[in-house]
Amino acid sequence: MSSATLDPRPLRVSPFIKFCRWSLLLTGIVYGAFHHRRFSKIENARREEELRTKPERDAKLAEERRLALIAEQKMIDELITPTPK
Repeated sequence: MSSATLDPRPLRVSPFIKFCRWSLLLTGIVYGAFHHRRFSKIENARREEELRTKPERDAKLAEERRLALIAEQKMIDELITPTPK
């Protein structure tokens, strides 16, 4: 069996390193909060614009679907009943 202990004592960390770690942690939290607030404003504006234009977009899509259905029905009718030449 080795002479290494299973519960080694923790190393003493320099106060400068502790200060740097905490400073970076707090800087990251502030940075994240700032950008979260900024991106939230942008996303809310985009959602409002999307909600405002939704009826127009839905009407346009419904019209496109209707025209596609008519074209498909016409193609099927031409296949079933060919025109005499």
